[in-house]
Amino acid sequence: MKTFSATPKDIEKSWVLIDASGLVVGRLAALIATRLRGKHKPGYTPHLDDGDNIIVINAGDVIFSGNKRAEKTYYWHTGHPGGIKSRTAEKVLDGKHPERVLHKAVERMLPRGPLARQQLKNLKVYAGPEHPHEAQNPVPLDVAALNTKNARSV
Repeated sequence: MKTFSATPKDIEKSWVLIDASGLVVGRLAALIATRLRGKHKPGYTPHLDDGDNIIVINAGDVIFSGNKRAEKTYYWHTGHPGGIKSRTAEKVLDGKHPERVLHKAVERMLPRGPLARQQLKNLKVYAGPEHPHEAQNPVPLDVAALNTKNARSV
């Protein structure tokens, strides 16, 4: 018996639509990262991009468990001496680009490297309910129904 290893011609990508309103950020990001890599498929091949294309709408309505919305801090450095900067999750979610919280959470769950950068291009995150991918006929995925802990009431 030989181990199956997919080739680029064997890859079939599908489009998935996820409504993120009321979903917990970490649990949603873990599910998205798994689907982007293709680990939910039986023919998963680690060195190929065989994951799905994922569209996330209402990313501005995601929630954190506990007090993370007010206490979780994102840090970055400008490159200059003393250039450490920080911003809380609440400021990011209430700011101009609230979809970045979910996008960065997924990005940090993927392994670093060229393949992960290629897989991350298959993720489309939108803060509101509108998206320009209707022509791809995305299949809706009800993440809240997968586990009761995935969604929280505000």
